[in-house]
Order: sequence, then structure tokens, then C-alpha cells
Amino acid sequence: VQLQAYGGGLVQAGGSRRLSCTPSGGTFSRSTVGWFRRCAGKEREFVGSVKWRDGSTYVADSVKGRFTISRDNAENTVYLQMNRLEPEDTAVYYCAAKRQSSFTPLGYEAWGQGTEVTVSS
Repeated sequence: VQLQAYGGGLVQAGGSRRLSCTPSGGTFSRSTVGWFRRCAGKEREFVGSVKWRDGSTYVADSVKGRFTISRDNAENTVYLQMNRLEPEDTAVYYCAAKRQSSFTPLGYEAWGQGTEVTVSS
């Protein structure tokens, strides 16, 4: 299954943005869908994930309180809601999926192409 992340763009600091992740040509049959980001010049960072089965979520401490992850069964979509954005949140955001039902950032098998979010100060 290929994943598609979209919803990126330019946003002012303090603003909000919602990213979406959908599977192309299939459904989210895998257990966990995660969000990652790569800021310029930095290693890829795990943002958080949602277990498709029960909707439980994990959000990294670095964005906790500002970012939330959710899933919509009917729309077959996972969302990353980003609030109170900061210039440091500027990155390419990726969604990924794995069969393992786990919040660990490891073991992801399918990846989307990424969507860029730029936060202006």
C-alpha cells in the first residue's frame, strides 16, 4: 500500500495546519500509522502515531500539547493537527504505516512521499 500525505503549505507562526494521510489503492489494513518529520539539516524525527484498531495515540514530547493525531475510519484517513506552530516546526512531514500494533518509531514498512510545512516568523 502506498501512502499519500498532503495538506502542507506556508503558515504563520502561531497558526494551525492539518495534515492528512491516506492510502492510495487500498485501505489502512496495517495496525499503526505514524507521522515523522525531517527538518533541514536534521535527522528524521518521530512525531507520533495512532493505532488504527482502537484509535489510541502517542505524541512525542517535543510536540505534545500542540500536535494531535487522529484517525477517521469512514474516511480511511489519519490526521496530524498542528497548533501554535513555530518556525522550528518547518519540515517535510511524512506518514508511514506498519502491521505491528506499537507506538515504537521502528518497523514502519510503507511510507508516503512527504508534504512540506513552512512556518514563517
